[in-house]
Amino acid sequence: MPPPSKPLVSFWQIWNMCFGFLGLQFAFGLQNANVSRIFQSLGASLDQVPLLWIAAPLSGLLVQPVIGYLSDRTWTRLGRRRPYFLVGAVLASAALILMPRSPTLWVAGALLWVLDGSINISMEPFRALVGDQLGPRQRPTGYAVQSFFIGVGAVVASLLPWILARAGVSNEGHGAGGAEAIPDTVRLAFDVGAAVMLLAIGWTIVRTREYPPATLLSFDDAQPVPDSKSGMLVTIVQDLLAMPQAMRRLAWVQFFSWLALFAMWIYTTAAVAQVHFGSVDPHSAAYNEGANWVGVLFGAYNGFGALAAVCIPFMVRRFGLPVTHLVNLWLGALALLSFLFIRNPDWLLLSMLAMGFAWASILSLPYAMLSDTVPAQKMGLYMGLFNLFIVIPQVVAASALGWILRAVFGGQPLYALALGGGCFIVAGLLTLRVPRTTASQPGASRESLPQ
Repeated sequence: MPPPSKPLVSFWQIWNMCFGFLGLQFAFGLQNANVSRIFQSLGASLDQVPLLWIAAPLSGLLVQPVIGYLSDRTWTRLGRRRPYFLVGAVLASAALILMPRSPTLWVAGALLWVLDGSINISMEPFRALVGDQLGPRQRPTGYAVQSFFIGVGAVVASLLPWILARAGVSNEGHGAGGAEAIPDTVRLAFDVGAAVMLLAIGWTIVRTREYPPATLLSFDDAQPVPDSKSGMLVTIVQDLLAMPQAMRRLAWVQFFSWLALFAMWIYTTAAVAQVHFGSVDPHSAAYNEGANWVGVLFGAYNGFGALAAVCIPFMVRRFGLPVTHLVNLWLGALALLSFLFIRNPDWLLLSMLAMGFAWASILSLPYAMLSDTVPAQKMGLYMGLFNLFIVIPQVVAASALGWILRAVFGGQPLYALALGGGCFIVAGLLTLRVPRTTASQPGASRESLPQ
């Protein structure tokens, strides 16, 4: 008798298991839109900012494979993945509260390590949870719903300093150095983010149940492998060397995609403040107005990403996973290249519409392509290893972008965004090299769409 398939679950069950991503992306949204601003407010120069950002990818490089390995081997009264959700949420919330109160630049840099590492403790098992709980037919929808919550969370988080400024909260620092140099709008936004993260992840923990390990292995999508008797580090290296061909080729897609994203996150504030608002002084009213507008732009692309997440399963049904991902990545390229030509900051919102499709696709389709090719009992480890190919380009960007900006682009951050657009074009072409699984074929995800 053949093994059973995983039961189809309702849309609301998928909703509950993905809801915690609202809190995760609220934290990431605040980080991406405001960390460069915090660093510059505390005295960092433009070519120092990428090196300070290196804390984020390095923490992921260290945390994600280890958490993936451990969560695959965890089973408690709280489940397999959910204990990590809880620990990461508590630590990240504490870092959110403390970071905009940093008295010095080195304290802010250290807290970025804590913040990003803690978010990764929760995030990596969230990716694996969808692979655990959903069969191949419903995984594209599961990752698309995650993308929807990522979009919604980041919209509000990115807009929050701008909203608070409109509500009368001070948008300028009260001093030239130390914590007083960081605007009240940023400080209050991070406090709200800490509360949202705890509440959203708490909802998923309470409203989701997990399959025990033995039940998980009984389904027909399980790919049993012998349990390694080696230590954690040896096992991680062995599985990295033995990763499936689809994962190897997706790694290059991820490398160029996230190199583009990291260039955008680091330099959009400086580029928009300089080109569109005419200021390079982080303590000026014009710079802080430009920084708030970048929050609006980042909120916009995340909002458009939430809408794109609804469209993407239909695109996959029509074109398949690889072609859909290529189209969306090229829309991201168009968005970043448009910064070279658009001078009215309001029109940058149109660029963010295109970026929204790229963002939603990056957050869902590579994971859908990957989850059909890896063993069920090593889903967490492989998701962690796969995330290394998000982290490595960020390390490269943090190490090299400052030098490239100074030596090649003459200190003009606008050209770093154009470089990101070129990386998206390359990533889209490389998507066509990824082997097609059943779920990659047009029509394969029909049953997974919400009715």
